[in-house]
Formats: sequence, C-alpha cells, structure tokens
Amino acid sequence: MIPSSTLTDFSRREVVIPSAEQWVLRSRAERRIYRIMVARPAGEPPPGGYPVIYLLDGNSVFATMVEALRLQCRRPDQTGVLPAIVVGIGYETNGPYATERFYDLTPLPSMEYRKRSDDDPVPEQGGAKAFLQFIEEELKPQIESEFPVDRRRQALFGHSLGGLFALYALLSKPESFQYYIAGSPSLHWNQEYMLELERDFVAKSKERPIHARVLLGVGELEKTHVCRNCDRARALTDRLTAIPEDIGVKAEYKEFENEGHVSVLPILVSRALRFALHPDHPEGV
Repeated sequence: MIPSSTLTDFSRREVVIPSAEQWVLRSRAERRIYRIMVARPAGEPPPGGYPVIYLLDGNSVFATMVEALRLQCRRPDQTGVLPAIVVGIGYETNGPYATERFYDLTPLPSMEYRKRSDDDPVPEQGGAKAFLQFIEEELKPQIESEFPVDRRRQALFGHSLGGLFALYALLSKPESFQYYIAGSPSLHWNQEYMLELERDFVAKSKERPIHARVLLGVGELEKTHVCRNCDRARALTDRLTAIPEDIGVKAEYKEFENEGHVSVLPILVSRALRFALHPDHPEGV
C-alpha cells in the first residue's frame, strides 16, 4: 500500500485514452446530435493514409477497440493487425447505450416488436437511411479532412441493432465500406424488408462487381434465444457465400465458444481487427 504521505504528492486526474479526442456533431438533414470519438495511431501515417474503422454505439466499446488496437498494431507481422484510425459514433450520454440508437440503426419501424424486454414501449425507429447518409455525406468528409485516411480500407463495426445496420449498409450501399462486421445482428427486425434488400443486392451484384468482406460473429450461448438470430446469421452467410467469387463478396460466420450476446463483444472486437486490418489483405479487398 502507498503511504498516505506519498499520495499527497500527486494530484488525481481522469484517465484518458492516448491520442483520442471527441466532439459533438449535429446532422444537417435531421438535426440529430452525435458524440464523435476519434483515436489515431502514434507516429507517421503510411503514404496512402490509415485504414479506418467506423464503430457504431461508440459509447459502449470505443475504449475497448482503441486499446485492443493500440496493443496489437505494434507488430503487424506477428499480430496481423495494422495501425488504423477508430471513429466511434455515439450519443450524449455517459451510459453505454442511448435510446436514440433504435431510430438510427433500424431501417423501418417494427410492426412486430413494439415493446422491450422490460415491457416498456420500443423507442422511435426507422431512421437508418438518414443515418447512413449522415455517415457518408457529413461524418466521413470531416474525418478525411482532418486525418490521413485510406479510402480503400474502411470498415463498419456494429453489434446487435448495430449489426443489423451494418448489414443494411452492406445490402443498400455496399460501396460505402470494404469491410463489414456484424456482431449478433438483430435480423429478427425488419425481416421482410432485409430479405428484399438482399434480393436487390444479389441482382445488382450480377451487373456490377461488389468488393466487400463480411464477418458475422455471434456468441455460442445466443443459439438458444427465441429470436434465432444465430441461425439467421449463418443462413445469410451461406447465401452471401453462394454469390460467385468474381463478384467480390467474401462472407464469414463465426461462433465464439461460451460467449453470450454481450460478453461476445471484446472477443469480437479482437477478431474484427484482424479481419479488417490484416497486412496481407489486398488494397480495395
């Protein structure tokens, strides 16, 4: 134990994440407020700029991803993880989640799911199109104006409803990112609409190649949940894998042993880093 006389020699300060900053950004179209968190690697960037990971629900796992990346990117030849910029998209709350996420991360209001597990009404939904537009037309340009970014290596990471949004972005505007990580995606939400998007995605991919890698990761303990999202995620992976290779879509399904819906997050973050930032991946996927 440190003697009390020694403690008085030091001032107590908040713990901060090295090379990270945050600011508030209001969207132009809907005037919605977001807390943007950004961490960049130390040292000089590569000639083409850094890869970027855009992280949904930034309040929940921004620090986890930044620290995992900071530890692993020091030796890319051994860890398979390149240095990258992490951009967390969160909300003005000190909690891990905000009710606003229901609107931003869902394509349509759900006709089936009107109440949460605690029997409270589900918050407003159906703003995914506007949220993706905000990311593409407002957030990305600002990040690219302030940081050295490699546009050929951009990833989107989302979990639960964030995983649903990541798949919505893939199916509706696949050129937005080159890597999509959908953790425990809430595929029981907007089922018919997502299947319709998927059919359009497959049809359009036959006309124009789509270069994207997709990781769907779930916890093994989620398999018994009534929503059956593990089965849905595996089936979607199979359908994406069935698309001819020359179109450029590469999908992977991963179950993490003895992990549940929330506990899967740290291990999924680590797998996502190797998935999106491996030095051997060709530019542009």
